[in-house]
Amino acid sequence: MVIVFLLGLLGIIFGSFVNALVWRTHEQSVIATKTGARKGKGSKAKGGKALTAAELSIVKGRSMCSECHHVLAAKDLVPVLSWLWLKGKCRYCGAKIQDSPLVELATGILFAVSYVAWPYDFKGAELLQFVFWLAFLVGFVTLAVYDLRWFLLPDKLVFPLTGLAALQVVIVAVWEHSFSSLWMPACGAAIIFGLFWLLYQVSKGTWIGGGDVRLAIILGLLAGTPLRALGVIFFASLIGTVASIPQLMKGRQGLTQRIPFGPSLLLATVIAVLWGARIGSWYQSLVIR
Repeated sequence: MVIVFLLGLLGIIFGSFVNALVWRTHEQSVIATKTGARKGKGSKAKGGKALTAAELSIVKGRSMCSECHHVLAAKDLVPVLSWLWLKGKCRYCGAKIQDSPLVELATGILFAVSYVAWPYDFKGAELLQFVFWLAFLVGFVTLAVYDLRWFLLPDKLVFPLTGLAALQVVIVAVWEHSFSSLWMPACGAAIIFGLFWLLYQVSKGTWIGGGDVRLAIILGLLAGTPLRALGVIFFASLIGTVASIPQLMKGRQGLTQRIPFGPSLLLATVIAVLWGARIGSWYQSLVIR
């Protein structure tokens, strides 16, 4: 229980990092593309100066209010508790805090649940995989929040995660001296990527977005096997269908509203990695009797 609590606490801390990463990544993209009302001017606070790319850096930049850009004090940065104490409003300008404590709590829950549901041992290459997995969870939550807010899976986040997934596969394959640990994840990635690429080409981007296609490589590599890769597709379709029910109930008006598919894919991958093998065994026990 102690480890579960500590991992949950660590996840909450990383959830606060996710909130900052989402906002800074978006604001950096605004500067880079020079689009919209802020064309060529950076991210500007109410009555304040425009922020530079350096100030928005997740490494060098200081923690600040997303509205007034006032540098935050340590007491403003306690995950969840600071938000509750301030009643969701900036101490300095009174604007609504964009960072959601739900993101912090969700990341903490994912960390804790992953430890409890981890289908492998906590030793050797499997322990290393778990460490990698926690890093992927941070990336997954970041991508999910970004996609929910702006209907986009930015390459700036997807590409590093793709490299990290490939690195994990190679390290585990070398560690275990197993060629199957290399080609099985590769086959999983090929299945999801191939299907999504085909859907993207046939629909010309109306059925599925380019970001989802690029994300598919990560999901397939993490799924680990072709069977679990198919499980990711199945669970994502199921989650996406359930998520679209409220929109469908609104009738014609609801049908015109977009629903991001990225969060469904990411949640489906979590299910496939943590419970995929058990679900597969359960299903086989029902069919083979």
